[in-house]
Amino acid sequence: MKLERLISLVYMLLNNEILSASELADKYNVSQRTIYRDIETICAAGIPVVSYQGVNGGYGIMEEYKMDRSLLGSYDVDSLVTVLQSMSTVFQDERAAETIRRLKTIQSGQQASPLSLDIGGRNVYRKSLQLLRDSISELRVVRFQYISLKNERLERTVEPVQLLYRNDSWYLYGYCRNRQDYREFKLSRMEELKSIGQHFADRHQPQAERDEWSDYRSQESKAITVVIHFSATSLARALDRLHQAEKDYHEDGSLTVRFQSDERSLTSWLPHLILGFGEDAEVIEPPALRSHIAQRLQQMLGKYQ
Repeated sequence: MKLERLISLVYMLLNNEILSASELADKYNVSQRTIYRDIETICAAGIPVVSYQGVNGGYGIMEEYKMDRSLLGSYDVDSLVTVLQSMSTVFQDERAAETIRRLKTIQSGQQASPLSLDIGGRNVYRKSLQLLRDSISELRVVRFQYISLKNERLERTVEPVQLLYRNDSWYLYGYCRNRQDYREFKLSRMEELKSIGQHFADRHQPQAERDEWSDYRSQESKAITVVIHFSATSLARALDRLHQAEKDYHEDGSLTVRFQSDERSLTSWLPHLILGFGEDAEVIEPPALRSHIAQRLQQMLGKYQ
């Protein structure tokens, strides 16, 4: 009961300029002497409570410890709390949890937030994310085994710069000592991750934001138009994977998508995506991609004959 009263008392002080001991005693139905002891306990916990003398005196929390309500609207506060709650879950960050507690003191209402966010902190990545974030903060070198796009298992020693969350996946951006250049590494392909106890100088800049779809337009190679038809039974999955493509819906519920790609994609990620839809996807253009898919299917059939 005392703990609940102390927590409530802190919030009362945060949300009011000055409260007298008699007001607080009446609210919590205790004696003023009990309020004095509670104030001492709160101060001992590190919260700066100030005592004001005079007729209108009482107790308040130091202004520097509070956040001005006028700086943030209710929508801003709700959004920040939602993002920080997801971050504190992923990284088990007590500092984020403390910030959440402070932000909640300036929320205007008690209604549920209209925003919910899960930034992909699955348990399988949690330890790796925590190790990488600590290594970035402390400028510590990390080492891991990495599976490249060529399916090679390579050892990489990296000066970590930034954690990125993009397209439902976590990435590490850093300076690779093996390649002596900046690289991105997908966490799902990293194994045996560890800090090797070495420090590096803070000379790295975070990666600039970029639009991945615009990468195709910026390449020197000629853009290739890809057209794929999806049956009605795979409409939702097609929209999930190719939501930025041009769409043409048909009366039978099926969908045709059109987008620009590059030549390399025709033999790398696109065939994997299309084959994942089975008989529900058909490549219309370009002919080279149709031929590549047909060749892949023949090779797959050969394994079962």
